Amino acid sequence: MECGLLEDMCRHIGQTCTIFTTSGGLSGGGFTGVLISVDRCACRLICDIGAPPACPVGSACSGGYTPLGFRDGLGDNAGCGQSYGNPLGSVTVIPMACIAAFTHHAI
Repeated sequence: MECGLLEDMCRHIGQTCTIFTTSGGLSGGGFTGVLISVDRCACRLICDIGAPPACPVGSACSGGYTPLGFRDGLGDNAGCGQSYGNPLGSVTVIPMACIAAFTHHAI
C-alpha cells in the first residue's frame, strides 16, 4: 500500500506548510514556506519572498544603481533606497526520501 504523501502534498501546492526532514541540525527543525512544486523526487518551498523592485521604471533613481540591489563598489546606491538583503528570495529543495513530516493547515 502506498502512503499517498506525494498526492497529499500536491493538494497543498500554493499553500504555506512546514516540512520536517530526517536530517539533524537546523534543517531537522523543519522548513516553512509556500509549497511551489512536488514530484516523486523532491519538493520545493519558497522560504523567503524576494523584495519588490526598489527603483521602478520612471522613478527618480540616479547614480550607480544595480538592478539586484547589491553594492557595486562605486558607493552604496543609497539614492535608490533598496535594502542590501537578498532581493531574490530563496527556494528550498527537499528530497522526498528525507521528509519525516509534512504539516499544513486543516482547511
